[in-house]
Amino acid sequence: MSGKTPLLLIACGALAHEVTALLRASRWQHMQVQCLPAKLHNTPQLIPEAVRAQIREGRTRFERIFVLYGDCGTGGQLDAVLVEEGVERIAGAHCYEFFTGGAAFAQMADDEPCSFYLTDFLVRHFERLVIKGLGIDRHPELLPLYFGNYKRLVYLAQLEDPKRVAAARAAATRLGLEFEYRFTGYGELASTLRALDDAPALAAAD
Repeated sequence: MSGKTPLLLIACGALAHEVTALLRASRWQHMQVQCLPAKLHNTPQLIPEAVRAQIREGRTRFERIFVLYGDCGTGGQLDAVLVEEGVERIAGAHCYEFFTGGAAFAQMADDEPCSFYLTDFLVRHFERLVIKGLGIDRHPELLPLYFGNYKRLVYLAQLEDPKRVAAARAAATRLGLEFEYRFTGYGELASTLRALDDAPALAAAD
């Protein structure tokens, strides 16, 4: 062990691969990640209390806790829970913003508000989460109802992988959208974890 204060990261399951990769590459052995199911995004009203439960359970084993969730459609309720529990989270409304950075995402949204975004996680699980999750596989007539107002699909890639780019391009074609590719890497997810690692004593003292 590093001798640093043990830190629990409570993360959305959609970030599990990326957070684990960062912890392994940086050898942050004092950090452990506990992921909640990504499917909670289908019922965002359940996210705040699910995070609260993880915080309270985590306090029995960890001196520090940090949350890797955006607002994720909770309408400010997640932040209200975190204030009550005295725990901070990564800045941003959603994982797209984590990966691109807040200013860059705001510019993209201004350039084309009618954009649908995919991350590596969503490309890997596109069929299950989007096509089957929205019932388009059973009812193709739903596709224009869900995506008729979108104009482009933007793939925000964490890893450079030609096969994944091809899969994202195929997803755009399937949805009838223009395709745009942007490599983001781990973005502010990585810088946030580095900042947590750089100031363990201060965070522990708080």
